[in-house]
Amino acid sequence: MGAVSANLRVFMMFAVLTVIFVIVGWVVGEYFMGNWVMGALVFLVIAAIMNFVSYFFSSKIVLASYRAKVVTEADAPRLYRIVRSISSTAGLPMPKVAIVPSQTPNAFATGRNPKNATVAATEGILQLLNDDELTGVLAHEMAHVQNRDMLVMTVASTLAGAISFASRSLLYGSMFGGGDRDNGGFLIALVIAITAPIAAMLVQLAVSRSREYKADYEGAMMIGRPMSLAKALRKLEAGNKARPMTVGNPASSNLWIVNPFSAKGLANLFSTHPPMDERIRRLEAMAGGMRF
Repeated sequence: MGAVSANLRVFMMFAVLTVIFVIVGWVVGEYFMGNWVMGALVFLVIAAIMNFVSYFFSSKIVLASYRAKVVTEADAPRLYRIVRSISSTAGLPMPKVAIVPSQTPNAFATGRNPKNATVAATEGILQLLNDDELTGVLAHEMAHVQNRDMLVMTVASTLAGAISFASRSLLYGSMFGGGDRDNGGFLIALVIAITAPIAAMLVQLAVSRSREYKADYEGAMMIGRPMSLAKALRKLEAGNKARPMTVGNPASSNLWIVNPFSAKGLANLFSTHPPMDERIRRLEAMAGGMRF
C-alpha cells in the first residue's frame, strides 16, 4: 500500500505540474509564436522530457545544485555511524551519505526509492547538533526514505523551478518587445508570471506539509525519542534564520527538514513546511505519551 500511494502521489504531481507547464506553453504559442497549438505541444514535449529526467536523475541534479559530496565512512564516521544505526533499526537499506558544504544547519533526503536514496547533511548541522539531536534529524530523513517521499518532493522541486523559470522568461520576453501587445500579450504574460509559480507552489504545499508531520512522527518512533528531534528543530529554526542558504533554488526548499532560505512577509504564507511551533508541540505531546 505504501508503494501504491507513493506512486499515485508521483503521478498526480507529474500530471498537475505538467498541466501548469503546458498552460504557460499555450500562452507562449498564442502571443509569441502565433500558434497556441505549437506552443502547447512544444512545452508538452519539454514537460515529458523533464518528467523523465526528474524521475531518473533528479536526485543527482539536486545533489549537484547544492554541491553535495557523497562520502565514505572514513570521510564522515560520525554521520555514517548514525545513519547506519537508524537504517538497521528501521530495516531499510543503507543509503548513500553526502555532505553539503554550507554552514546553514540543515539536512535532506533524495532518491526515487529506498534502494537509491541519499541522505545529505550540511557542515553546519554537524557542528551545531549533538549526537542525540542529529539522530533525531536523520531519523526524520530516513522516515522520508521509508515512505518514498523523496521522489515526490524532488520532482515537485524540479518542475516547480522550471515553471518559475518559464514564467519569468515569458514576462521578460513580453517586456522587451516580444509578443502581441495589441491583444494584451503583456498583460497575459504578467498574469501567468505571477499565478503559474504560485500554482506550482500550492501543489508542493498540498503534499509537503502533511509529509513533514508524518516524517516527524515516524522518525521519532524509529528511535523512540521525540524530544531529540524537538530540540534539534528549535536549534535548526534559529540557525537557518541567522544564516540562510545562499545557493540552490528556493523551489527545492521542501526537500530540507526546515526551510533554509530567507522568507519574509507573504513568502511565509506559502511555506512548504508546517509551522515550527506546531511541529515541536506535536513531538512534545508524543514525549508525554500522547499521539498526534
